Amino acid sequence: MKDTIDRLVFGTVLTLLVAGQGTLANVQVTKTHALTLDDAAKYEEGFEHLDYVNPDAPKRGEVRLMAIGGFNSFNNYIIKGDRAAGLGLMDDALMGTSLDDSLSEYGLIAENVEVAEDLSFVIHNLREEARFSDGSPITADDVVFSFHTLVEKGRPLYRLYYADVANVEALNPHRVKFTFSGPPNRELPQIVGQLPVISKAYWEERDFAATTLEPPVVSGPYKIADFEPGRFVVYELVEDYWGANVPIHKGRFNFERLRYDFVRDETVALEAFKAGEYDYRVERTSKVWATSYDFPAVREGKVVVKELPHQRSVGMSCLVLNNRLEKFRNPAVREAISYALDFEWSNENLFYMQYHRTRSFYENSELAATGLPSAEELEILERFRGKIPDEVFTTEYNPPSTAGDSSLRKNLQTAVGLLRESGWQLEDGKLINPADGQQLSMEILLVSPGFERIMLPFVQNLARLGIEGSVRTVDPAQFQNRRRDFDFDSIVATIPQSRSPGNEQREFWSSAAADQPGSRNYAGIKNPIVDELVDLIIKAKSRSELIVASRALDRVLQWGHYVVPFWHSRNDRVAWWTKLQNSGRKPLYGIGFDAWWVDDASLNLIIADEPAN
Repeated sequence: MKDTIDRLVFGTVLTLLVAGQGTLANVQVTKTHALTLDDAAKYEEGFEHLDYVNPDAPKRGEVRLMAIGGFNSFNNYIIKGDRAAGLGLMDDALMGTSLDDSLSEYGLIAENVEVAEDLSFVIHNLREEARFSDGSPITADDVVFSFHTLVEKGRPLYRLYYADVANVEALNPHRVKFTFSGPPNRELPQIVGQLPVISKAYWEERDFAATTLEPPVVSGPYKIADFEPGRFVVYELVEDYWGANVPIHKGRFNFERLRYDFVRDETVALEAFKAGEYDYRVERTSKVWATSYDFPAVREGKVVVKELPHQRSVGMSCLVLNNRLEKFRNPAVREAISYALDFEWSNENLFYMQYHRTRSFYENSELAATGLPSAEELEILERFRGKIPDEVFTTEYNPPSTAGDSSLRKNLQTAVGLLRESGWQLEDGKLINPADGQQLSMEILLVSPGFERIMLPFVQNLARLGIEGSVRTVDPAQFQNRRRDFDFDSIVATIPQSRSPGNEQREFWSSAAADQPGSRNYAGIKNPIVDELVDLIIKAKSRSELIVASRALDRVLQWGHYVVPFWHSRNDRVAWWTKLQNSGRKPLYGIGFDAWWVDDASLNLIIADEPAN
């Protein structure tokens, strides 16, 4: 266990009398400014700021941003309502993360932490200077209240994410203890460090489970200054924000005001950007990136257009098939549907060759399963032999392809064979279930009209299999409601992953989340083997164990054919007006936009391609 702690944290090892639940016990703890799942955190105790920020960046000006859809709520933590963009700026967590050290957390509201050697608890020591936006102190009682409120009334994520927290208690006004249940879990101290802290005094007088347009008291750098429901919201820096000089935040949050304007259509948003109506844009459509960014302001040097490479895990971008529906419960049917997607044709004809095919649920990371299972993976998988597809042991998973000697015609022939083996019959060009005489149909639910051009060729290929496919694009509010209630045949989704998966995997894959409205188990997976593999990830005692467990789960999910894998980019496509300036040092795992600032003189320091070391 000491080896585990050495990998988990670094700091001063102390033997302390720790109060808890009415008892005192001699417990050896490690007191540290940082928690890490790597060999060591990047930034040592006493660091002044992150490498990719400008610690002297001026705090001034307004940045204008655009969001698609609308909003009717400022409650960021419940499934009800349409949440406004930017709400994550309003509340700080106990610990903060860095885009150049994604496996570590550093003190934010908590100045430091004490981790039990046996991983049975963690104590957060809060900064006495931490304040809410109304000037009241942030205390351990607020932390306890935040935990219980989020778990009891917040989105399903919180109940699943914090399922192994047995107790939370305030030891004194600036000291809070989280006690854990179950076997040692080296990620749990960091998981509770991500807890956003809300004001007990403010929220205990209000219905947390209800939507609201009342600007709340906040613990973070920004509060709501102005808004019009569904049209715009303006955030302003909290006056004398308490965390401005905390090392993890120094040099960040430099805009005095952020304004989000809401529009219904990406085409309108792009034209507004070209006209200078907002300042910063991340482009998500390959065709638009290839064809629409040669406009006068770019040629005149007023707008920067750049692809920024990243090294973060991209997760799984895919078409999710709803396994709650009888027609999709047979894995062979789901596999057959995947043969109708011709990625190579789409990449050449629709995407301007900008994408790579996604094949793993942990794509672009060392957690992705490749080749055949290693000896360590087989130790896990052998216990399930006969209960999981044989291909898990014998074949590297790759989604159907039309590259090389393959062709769409061959793929569709393979799909027809799978469908016939599953009992479906082709009659007059229609795929019929002989049990009820109904044709197999499949509606693809979209929120972006721009995705229709991508899905319509897929629908045409489904028709060649006798499947009645259709595309339905709905407004963001309806899409959110239908996704929340699992009211769909299939949806386009991205299932994100970090470099260190853990408790959140329960929300993605577990049986407990399958029927929980608002969870991200979109596919409705109810598989006890998947549940067991998720638990192995959560209980991993080292990075090497975590990698092996993740790869084992990846293989079972891959060969379960729960989704039709899409594609991914290894670059962020970004454009910005030159009023915005940055340090020129890009973090490894993202853009780091919250470290940019407004340059009234338009000096135009352009972000570098090279990551900060």
